[in-house]
Amino acid sequence: QVREWKDEGSKRYMCTGRPGWLTVSLRVGKYKKIHKNIMINLMDVLEVDSERQVVRVEPLVTMGQLTAHLNPMGWTIPVVPELDDLTVGGLIMGTGIESSSHIYGLFQHTCVAYELVLADGSLVRCSPTENSDLFYAVPWSCGTLGFLVAAEIKMIPAKKYVKIHYQPVRGLQKICERFAEESKKKENSFVEGIVYSLEEAVIMTGVLTDEAEQSKINRIGNYYKPWFFKHVEKYLKADRTGTEYIPSRHYYHRHTRSIFWELQDIIPFGNNPVFRYLFGWMVPPKISLLKLTQGEAIRKLYEQHHVVQDMLVPMKSLEKSIQTFHNDLNVYPLWLCPFILPNNPGMVHPKGDEAELYVDIGAYGEPKRKQFEARASMRQMEKFVRSVHGFQMLYADCYMTREEFWDMFDGSLYHKLREQMNCKDAFPEVYDKICKAARH
Repeated sequence: QVREWKDEGSKRYMCTGRPGWLTVSLRVGKYKKIHKNIMINLMDVLEVDSERQVVRVEPLVTMGQLTAHLNPMGWTIPVVPELDDLTVGGLIMGTGIESSSHIYGLFQHTCVAYELVLADGSLVRCSPTENSDLFYAVPWSCGTLGFLVAAEIKMIPAKKYVKIHYQPVRGLQKICERFAEESKKKENSFVEGIVYSLEEAVIMTGVLTDEAEQSKINRIGNYYKPWFFKHVEKYLKADRTGTEYIPSRHYYHRHTRSIFWELQDIIPFGNNPVFRYLFGWMVPPKISLLKLTQGEAIRKLYEQHHVVQDMLVPMKSLEKSIQTFHNDLNVYPLWLCPFILPNNPGMVHPKGDEAELYVDIGAYGEPKRKQFEARASMRQMEKFVRSVHGFQMLYADCYMTREEFWDMFDGSLYHKLREQMNCKDAFPEVYDKICKAARH
């Protein structure tokens, strides 16, 4: 298809032909209508190499599919981003994170090689030792350097359960201190926090294990179970710590059924026990279905009165960041997920020469701040995130100007490769693909 596009005189930019409503991002890309759509229907797990501990997959393999394939073989991947429908291609070209990221980094840091079809129609493999510039430039590039056709991802042995410990913490300073402390401990397989108000949170730490106390096993993924964030909140309300054993696949997809806490706005009675027992098997509705059936008026309303954002900030700025989120948005719960950010080349790396501990703050819901105005409030947030050398996840609405965007992200390697590989006539720049200012 790429060679055909070349033979036809490369008149328009190219993009993948996957319809916008199918993606997990809440944004529907308008560029799909005007660009040349390249159909990439590659959705298979290609090989599981137990000796190298690597799994080779095609870009449309989903997280649900991958864990279902690997777990019975005794394997899993180190970072399993939350929602079942997230694809390997999306997690590499965008980004992905999970509560094991304080050890392994973002999803891209668990990948050992990519295979791409470039603008000239050639197939290239890249890794840290082969075409390394391209290997480091691909993450966050949103498909603007080439088309991903395969990726190799590290595997680790799977275990049956996650022994999880819930700890309620009160007081913002204490929450941040405790969270940073747990995130530095490598013996924690998983660390995450759910912040229910400016002064209240539950910090969870988990360890992979094959043994479990039968009486403490909680199969949270069963359709009739309470939503996970509501279950966690019980520990806060009762002001007690607790320990449970969760089957590992249930743990990996613990926020899937309630789409974190988005479903409480879509189906307010969704956590009602009667609803769960009778209709719990029907949820969550696929995000793709919600997007496909959403009219323009509803979409605009949603955009103005709803926030779905993940901001990645250095751990040392966590307290200031939560305070800023509170002042500018006032959305709760907030999701906290720590990750180590290595000093690799590419669009996203820490300010210094060392790897640094960062935290993803996820805000999903309706802002309770009286003066909330989507564009102005988000621009204020983006400015703050740039000031602490943080990053905004690119699946979300982004209101930055081109200068602000390249102030947040390091474009040096990216622009060099776009020049070298003649991408400028083949693909739009990443900014033009994702930013509101560029698309309207």
